[in-house]
Amino acid sequence: MADVLVVGELKNGELKKISKELTSAGRKIADAIGGKVHTVLITDNVDAFAGDLKAVGADAVIGANLGEFSPEGYANGIFAIIQEKKPAVVLMPHSAQGKEYSARVAIKANAGIVADAVGLSVDGGKVVAKKPIYSGKAYANFKVSSEIQMFTVRANSQEVTPKDGAGAVEKSGASAGEVRTKSISKDLSGGNKVQLADASIIVSGGRGIKGPENWPIIQDLADTLGAALGASRATVDAGWISHSHQVGQTGKTVSPNCYIACGISGAIQHLAGMGSSKYIVAINKDGDAPIFKVATYGVVADLFEVVPALTSEFKKVLG
Repeated sequence: MADVLVVGELKNGELKKISKELTSAGRKIADAIGGKVHTVLITDNVDAFAGDLKAVGADAVIGANLGEFSPEGYANGIFAIIQEKKPAVVLMPHSAQGKEYSARVAIKANAGIVADAVGLSVDGGKVVAKKPIYSGKAYANFKVSSEIQMFTVRANSQEVTPKDGAGAVEKSGASAGEVRTKSISKDLSGGNKVQLADASIIVSGGRGIKGPENWPIIQDLADTLGAALGASRATVDAGWISHSHQVGQTGKTVSPNCYIACGISGAIQHLAGMGSSKYIVAINKDGDAPIFKVATYGVVADLFEVVPALTSEFKKVLG
């Protein structure tokens, strides 16, 4: 069949935006190849989310109760649903969890997989995935030649387009099966702040903030915009902030709608983690900083003057 199977994701009992992004992208692919869209959520309360997914193109919303997350268990359950629905295309989130189970699913299905896609289109009945290569210095297009085409997709890379699907709710009997490893503890950081992977706006600080005592200046702008707080590797290595905030090749890869880089020079390792952002705003005293080569808007000025002024103006506008 020419159907598309989407694997959505929840966080703290709420639907993550990537679920809508993938369902909307799946709808466009299904329309191009003549199929339906089945969106899978790992939950025992699928009815609560069916309306949101129906509104962006899901023909069926499938709930699967696989218990606590484990890469093995999720792979087993998702593969069982793939065997039942026999889709031509499978879209999964390129999230912390998705990266854990997606390769296992591909192996079970004997399918080719492209990871970290930021663009999806259809050519000759096959999906074409665009993804960054060479640490974000270039992009390449890939097709999967196997019968089932699998892709993991970066958050915030796909537009959510309203389009009603049938929205039928199904309860899957798929199980986690034999799970040989289990989680014994979790160390959660970041509190209630917006998380990098989910953020549509990120405000990041680099060595130009001069010390950890100046993070409140960057945090204030982030809080005003409802943004996540990011950081360069230099600030993490200096002990100014925890690694959970690091953006870059050895940190988190993000694709927000807007990335505001404050006092970040733009080393290639950092650009690899945020180069696919829709809009990049760079604030740096050094007009020759590499960050300006990729910036949509650049401000050559002292961040200690510009950032508070921006924060003040945004507070006036946003209330």
